[in-house]
Amino acid sequence: MEDSEILKRIFTCIDNTSLEGSDTCEKIDKLCHRTLELQDSEHGIGHVAAVCVYPVFVKQSCQLLQGSGIKVASVAGAFPAGQSPIAVKLQEIQYALDEGADEIDMVISRGALLEGDYERVRNEVAAVSQLCKGKTLKVILETGELPTPSHIAKAAELAIEGGADFIKTSTGKIAVGATLEAAEVMLNVIKNHYENTGKWVGFKAAGGISTPDEVLKYYRLAERIIGEKQITNQFFRIGASRLTERLFTFLTQ
Repeated sequence: MEDSEILKRIFTCIDNTSLEGSDTCEKIDKLCHRTLELQDSEHGIGHVAAVCVYPVFVKQSCQLLQGSGIKVASVAGAFPAGQSPIAVKLQEIQYALDEGADEIDMVISRGALLEGDYERVRNEVAAVSQLCKGKTLKVILETGELPTPSHIAKAAELAIEGGADFIKTSTGKIAVGATLEAAEVMLNVIKNHYENTGKWVGFKAAGGISTPDEVLKYYRLAERIIGEKQITNQFFRIGASRLTERLFTFLTQ
């Protein structure tokens, strides 16, 4: 498949994202309206998979995107640090769901993982998974805070055991975002899980991916490990803010 066709496929796997403390209703209005414009049947470019916003903007986004086929994802559950009691996390996630979120992006408790409290990590994901039945749950590992590949692999395994529909690299809120090295570890965990259970879990790369050349590297890596057939927005996502416009411009030149 030519790079241009691959990039068109990747475009439909983007979660177009705005997660700033300075976000306003006006900014989210512009995000959603622009996201609706970013498709071009003449060039064979479909719409992105989702927009991703904070919980307070979920209802607004749902209203603006209604009937478009574009999902509304929300970070929730003490994003980005994850340093809140599980009861508080669940309350925020329930709020986002009540507002209409189709997808939830939660973070694991990295401190608990590093302390070796694997049961807490798994159980927190499981509690959120129960809350999100019928919705899509993406579990962020924040791989830039995990010191070794074995930590990343363990986090991925615990997230999947807890019921994650996707495992995601990063919040985009620390210096080290997505890396190909972390992605390779995560994709291999996904592949091993499939080989052991017959069930695929999705992969989402987020945090600093901003050019067509960069995103192609993640596609090629995923293609090598989990296969081309799995690279649809059901199992493959890219969290992006800058990439969306750049990729659309590249594809329509």
